[in-house]
Amino acid sequence: MTLIRDMCYPTPHELALAARALADEHPGLVRLRQAGTSRGGRPLWLLSVGRQAGAGAGRPGHEAGTGTETWPGTWPGSWTGTGTGRGAGRGVLVVAGAHANEPAGGPTALSLARRIIRDPVRRTGCDWHFLLCADPDGAALHRTPRPYSLLDYHRNFYRPPGPEQPEWAPSLLPPDRLPPETRTLTGLIDELRPLLQVSLHCTDLGGSWVQLTRDIPGLAEPFAKSAAELRIPVETGASDAAGWPSPGPGIFVMPEPGSEASGVFHPEDTRLSTWYHAHRYDGTTAIVEVPMWASDVVDDPAPHPDPRRALRMLAGRLERDTGRVVRILAAARAELPGDDPALAAPLLRSVDWTLALIPRITAEWAGPAAPAEATAAYIGSIDAFGRRLALRAAAMLLRVLRAAGHPAAPALDRLVTGWCEEFAARFGARWIPVATQVEHQSRTVLAAYERLMAGG
Repeated sequence: MTLIRDMCYPTPHELALAARALADEHPGLVRLRQAGTSRGGRPLWLLSVGRQAGAGAGRPGHEAGTGTETWPGTWPGSWTGTGTGRGAGRGVLVVAGAHANEPAGGPTALSLARRIIRDPVRRTGCDWHFLLCADPDGAALHRTPRPYSLLDYHRNFYRPPGPEQPEWAPSLLPPDRLPPETRTLTGLIDELRPLLQVSLHCTDLGGSWVQLTRDIPGLAEPFAKSAAELRIPVETGASDAAGWPSPGPGIFVMPEPGSEASGVFHPEDTRLSTWYHAHRYDGTTAIVEVPMWASDVVDDPAPHPDPRRALRMLAGRLERDTGRVVRILAAARAELPGDDPALAAPLLRSVDWTLALIPRITAEWAGPAAPAEATAAYIGSIDAFGRRLALRAAAMLLRVLRAAGHPAAPALDRLVTGWCEEFAARFGARWIPVATQVEHQSRTVLAAYERLMAGG
């Protein structure tokens, strides 16, 4: 089954079917098991490649964190890993689909699994595990398998609020309120104790970058080489990593647990995310970002002439754009369905969450802590970040208004259309084929693993 087609991302169901075909084709080497169940009752599938594939802690078909037996059929028994050097007997956990609107990770996971199957050297003494989609409920609401333009991408846009995102939930919720997707993910980390955890993400428009919970020396060179060969810009001033150490272009090291720095423009705290859960077992996590549409604006290392003035202007624009969405929402809210579990309720929760973030963000951009020196790439990344915040809130609200047949829908539709066109024009957006996105993510994951093993 060929799933990586240009401009088409596979659904979680298609990913599971392809994974099942791999397991049937390579018995004894590949296993597929249900590791958990989402809030909506959808399966969370784990594809494993290696001599201990799927055996985990030794219980066949064990659903991580729940005690549920889910493996259909006869289990061949548990294997004992061998090998020498750092990570012997330990594995790699690759997490795809943690953000519903970032679909590149699923096909990358399948591509990596196929590469590992063909390459016995990479699986010597190390098993590879792939969580095919960490948030299948969210993926079902973000229905854009063939995004031909930024507008098409936003027509059916959905991104859950922070407390409903599997990786971020631990930084926003107490332990007894974590969603089942998060409990499954942390349960897998506890079970597999990965030497390396990789989370696969993609941005709508911009460049590629990598965030690390610990530095992986030597990663910058193969990462930059891959990006250059595939004509993908490197995002050297990623707003997600503002102020973090950067051992090389596009490589950022997150703040250590217990430190004061925690990332600038988000309420989520990276130090409390599932990314750091692997540190309990001396593991390292890498977050690999790749763009759907590329822009050379975010790869410009030249100094910006007046960063503070630029940030004040961006803050003012974001406030104005947000105000337009807020006014439409306030006028329409009384007429909108508030308890529709299928569409309106999750979309409106996300709209409210996104809009609530913005006052803090604009205050930081326009405040005294704004940097006096910054690159053009950094200001470009902030520009893109601000545009997508208001645009996403408007796009999700538009879905609700359209479904309800609300008279405000046409005006909001024109607003969303205009913002998408301005976004693409400002950044010179050019589409990166899905196969190219997958190739770059796959190369970066393998480079991270190889450099990590070489450093042990």
